[in-house]
Amino acid sequence: MAPGDRDPLRAAGQDRPSGADGDRPRLIYLHGFRSSPQSFKALMLEQQLAVQGRAGDFVCPQLPASPAAAIDLVLREIAPRPIDTLVGSSLGGFYATWLGERCGCRVVLLNPAVTPERDLAPAVGQPMTMYHSEAPFVFERPYLDELAALRCGGPGDPQRWLLVAAKGDEVLDWREMLARYPGVPTILLEGSDHGLSDFADLIGRVLAFAGFDSR
Repeated sequence: MAPGDRDPLRAAGQDRPSGADGDRPRLIYLHGFRSSPQSFKALMLEQQLAVQGRAGDFVCPQLPASPAAAIDLVLREIAPRPIDTLVGSSLGGFYATWLGERCGCRVVLLNPAVTPERDLAPAVGQPMTMYHSEAPFVFERPYLDELAALRCGGPGDPQRWLLVAAKGDEVLDWREMLARYPGVPTILLEGSDHGLSDFADLIGRVLAFAGFDSR
């Protein structure tokens, strides 16, 4: 984490005593590959919840490079519940798929990775840094097996899921996303890009689906 960044388990219950406000739903954002809680989509969601007076219901952990460690962190430190909503972007969407089925949460998928063990194979051993800092990022070969181990079936209750897929995604194939999540309510964007640079046009629908609209 870059100097000056906030706690990696930002907001959302991680600074409250265990069990406090346990009946309040949380919005849990899982960032993508090499990203961080400084993702502009995470910051926009956090800002919108703050406007609603619900800043304490937002969680955005810094996920480690190891997929197994990332899942363990979410289960151990955040422990998603059925009343919570997971919002997963790219690789975070792949994680949210497994976690959503495991924990029974609502799930919002933003250009989710479908076969990351294939797509990330070229990244193994390559010198990389985090997107939002100069901190080194190391992706090791065993992580591909960890990703493969997280593959699971389709959503048990598709109506508790929302897929946002962009035809303009320059990294992942939107057709694979639609094939992976049949029956899931879908916002299919004709253009846009992998990072959803037009997320400001979508954030209201995402929050409304999660039950965090401003009404």
